[in-house]
Amino acid sequence: MSQDVVADGLNMIKNAKKAGKEELEISRYSKLLIKVLEIAKKYGYIKEIFVDKEGRKLKVKIGNLNDCNAIKPRFYVKVDEVEKYLRRYLPARDFGIVIISTSKGLITHKEVPEKNLGGSLIAYFY
Repeated sequence: MSQDVVADGLNMIKNAKKAGKEELEISRYSKLLIKVLEIAKKYGYIKEIFVDKEGRKLKVKIGNLNDCNAIKPRFYVKVDEVEKYLRRYLPARDFGIVIISTSKGLITHKEVPEKNLGGSLIAYFY
């Protein structure tokens, strides 16, 4: 395990998906990972996120997911540079999402032009 909780969590999800599992427990998580998974849930890549009562484990049910991963290093992108990274990380146009951390919080690449914000690339799902 590395020091990057988001990368570790997304790798666990990807490995569980490849193994044919529909749900998993993540023992190390952060608020950032929860926010990333909430955005993925909004788009149907994750079915359900549940934090147990003691706050020790994060239970995740996998939805319609082909692949997910953290983007390392976390490149800083301007509004007009987002398209270049979409071609790099997503397999096709209008297929999947890239999550970007901005000064106004986490957003997807679809919201970048309308909000006119740049930020750091965090993860992608498709």
